[in-house]
Amino acid sequence: MSPIDVEFERARTPGVGDAHHLNAAGAALPSARTLAAVTEQLQLEARIGGYEAAHAVRPRLDGLYALAGNVLGAAADEIALTESATVAWQRAVDALRLGRGDRVLVSRSGYVSCALHLLTLERERGVVVELLPCGEDGALDLDALAASLEAGPAALLVVTHVPTSSGLIEPVAAAGELARLHGVPYLVDATQSAGQLPLDAAAIGADLLVATGRKFLRGPRGTGVLVVRRGLLERLAPTAPDVRGAEWTGERDWTLVDAARRFETWEGSHALRLGLGVALAELDGLGVASVSEHLGAASDRLRGELSALPGVRIADPAGAAGSAIVTFTVDGMPARDVAAQLAVRAVHVVSVPASHGRWDLEPRALPAVVRASIHVYSDDGDLNALRDGVAALARLSVAPRAELAGAASGNGASANGSAAGAGAGAAGA
Repeated sequence: MSPIDVEFERARTPGVGDAHHLNAAGAALPSARTLAAVTEQLQLEARIGGYEAAHAVRPRLDGLYALAGNVLGAAADEIALTESATVAWQRAVDALRLGRGDRVLVSRSGYVSCALHLLTLERERGVVVELLPCGEDGALDLDALAASLEAGPAALLVVTHVPTSSGLIEPVAAAGELARLHGVPYLVDATQSAGQLPLDAAAIGADLLVATGRKFLRGPRGTGVLVVRRGLLERLAPTAPDVRGAEWTGERDWTLVDAARRFETWEGSHALRLGLGVALAELDGLGVASVSEHLGAASDRLRGELSALPGVRIADPAGAAGSAIVTFTVDGMPARDVAAQLAVRAVHVVSVPASHGRWDLEPRALPAVVRASIHVYSDDGDLNALRDGVAALARLSVAPRAELAGAASGNGASANGSAAGAGAGAAGA
């Protein structure tokens, strides 16, 4: 593995000069080449037309499947391009045709959009959604998962590799072994892990895997990826076939493409996908293992420095070590206010409310957390700006409480003094 050259990454990332961008888990900053790939294709479309421009870059578009496969650990024909991870998730889950009584086992680290999809299936179709408990480290309890799988047939196991609400890293490989042992289809949500952690869909036993381009892959918004394992593909068909993934062969007949591309739609932004291709190639060039080692060390340092600040509490479970996501709270200040005040200092983080990760945050009695997330362009100046900004906010939050406590103490002392004086005067008189 080669070390990450942070200064080189900053030099090819235009956005680093505008603020301390610590929101890679929301939308990472793209490189100049990624940005150029998008804008140049839009300009080409404007000059010669959309169809013609697509034809001109067809080899690059076709090569995107292999690039995504290299990063995610899948064959090119197991890759489908979508508009987001949520779209990929919906198409994959709907293709399973889950029905009444089907058990879906889910880790508590699930994202709101995925949770709402499953809960809708439960409410409208009678699917049974079973939340799996966590162990002492906050991660999926593998013994509980094994017991649930042994209790009866399950239609699907869903595990979120890294949640939106903390830096927790779920044991996706171990969960995959259990799913494979019981013959249960296994879906991994890699939205927050793809690009920051090594991923090999085949090695972890994922039958289905979803990822987004805009986060740690550093691609444009409006891009997503779905991985469908070849062995499961023949059992799945999209609920709404499209000309991109199917051929209308007769008046009432059609055939599906023999690849994950059957889950794509014909309409999509070629410009955005070309940008994703550049981002994937740059990530592959750096090596995900090198990126992961670098980000893990930097975020662990940040987590330690924030935890040392008075009034600041790290919200990450123990299983977050090595994750590029750090979550925390500041005593006496709502997470939303912390994020807003940091933005005034040109430090970009986000507040994640419990409504975005209720299965995770609610049991931990956290109404919201502040989330900071770094990438290869994050330097010491960025991390120090966050640390110093949080320290300042923590002092401001503590000061009013200290003043109130002091005032109350002072008022009490004054009252006691007045009473003593009155008593003494009465006695002297």
